[in-house]
Amino acid sequence: MDDNYQTYVNRVLRLPLPETYKSQLQNIQESPKFQLQEVGGERQAVAFPGYTIVTPPGGEETENQAFYANLQALQAQLQQQLDPNLFVPLPPDSFHLTVADLIWDHAYRDAAKNPEFEQQLCDRMAQSFQQYQRMHPQSHPVRLQAVGLIVMPRAIGVGLVPKEEVAYEQLLQLRRAIYQNPGLMALGIEQQYHFTAHVTLGYFGSIPPELDRDRLSEQFTQLNQQWITGVPQEMWAYHAELRKFDNMTRYYREPDWPSLEI
Repeated sequence: MDDNYQTYVNRVLRLPLPETYKSQLQNIQESPKFQLQEVGGERQAVAFPGYTIVTPPGGEETENQAFYANLQALQAQLQQQLDPNLFVPLPPDSFHLTVADLIWDHAYRDAAKNPEFEQQLCDRMAQSFQQYQRMHPQSHPVRLQAVGLIVMPRAIGVGLVPKEEVAYEQLLQLRRAIYQNPGLMALGIEQQYHFTAHVTLGYFGSIPPELDRDRLSEQFTQLNQQWITGVPQEMWAYHAELRKFDNMTRYYREPDWPSLEI
């Protein structure tokens, strides 16, 4: 289901282009993961529970602090330039790269009716990590290049491209070890999306009917050019961890949950 390396690179490099912004902005939607509160008028994260495989969030790891600081600066510029009702920023401490989506929302709620679900998930994810480690006995952190701002149907983020094909293949092999694990499949875990490495900066709030999409596209283009020009923006993926989330603002784990040194 995932692309080969060259197809992936070509696809992701197109995402920060002005013509792509114009096209993507025609289809943006309000994210249901944040709802406007009657009191105070702010958007709050709503319950959206599940499990995922991610790199350690920005508030917990040290290897990518400079990169995350740059993302936070870019996020602040988005907040300054966009209507506060349009853009809902995520806490910078939650910034992360998703390696593999697992299970969430209604599927998670159904699966969680089984009191053994979490332990079974941990055990079977550990098996997937062990399978990956048999293919890669030595750790080789994955180096990713930021390509710029990307617009998704309900969110804004920064797209990433592994610097080398072998690094991309590492991530695909890890995803296959997860999604092709019969034990995990039996728990209701299946691949639903093509892999697009990115860090989400925030979600779309209210989309006014009079939204000037051409102007918004120009704003994204200018912001992107300012941010991407100069020092190369890079992220290193050293670890992949099983994490739980109750909403889109915090990802946490127990000390004995599976963790992989990539």
